[in-house]
Amino acid sequence: MTIYRSNHLEFITIDLPNLIFKGEFMKVKKALFSALLMCVGTIAFANELISKSSPDARVYFIEPMDGATLPSTFTVKFGLSGMGVAPAGVNRENTGHHHLLINTEISDFTQPIGSSDQMKHFGGGQTETELTLPAGTHTLQLVLGNYLHIPHDKPVISETITVTVK
Repeated sequence: MTIYRSNHLEFITIDLPNLIFKGEFMKVKKALFSALLMCVGTIAFANELISKSSPDARVYFIEPMDGATLPSTFTVKFGLSGMGVAPAGVNRENTGHHHLLINTEISDFTQPIGSSDQMKHFGGGQTETELTLPAGTHTLQLVLGNYLHIPHDKPVISETITVTVK
C-alpha cells in the first residue's frame, strides 16, 4: 500500500493481486477498511463546512438595474431577504456575506468562492460598494457565501444583470 499526499487530498494505491498472492489478505482487508473510513470522514467533514440556506432566501440588486447605462464608477447596492448578513468567519445560522461576480460565474458551489478582480468579497458584511469598470458591456451577479466563503446548500444567487459602462 502506498499513500500519496497532494495539497488537501490523499490517494492510496493498493497492489491487490500481489498482496493476495503473498497470503496477506488481512492487510488488504485492513487497508480497504482504512481507505473507506478516510473517504467517509472526508465527506462528513466537507458537508460540515457547507451551511444550509433558508428556503425563502433571495439575494438581488437594489441598484443598478438590469440594462442600466452607467458611468465608469458607480454604486452597487445588494439586497437580501429571508436571511441575514454576517461577516466572514462568523458561523451563525441563516446568515452569509455577499460576493459580487463580474463577467464570470461559479462552476463549483461546494468550494470557497475565489477572490479576484472578477470575484469581489464583502466579508465585512458590506451591503454596497463603489465599482469602477472599463467602458463596455458587463455582467454582474451576487452570490451569498457562508462564514467560509462557500455558497450555501441550495445556493443563494441573484439573477445575472447586464450593465453598459460609458
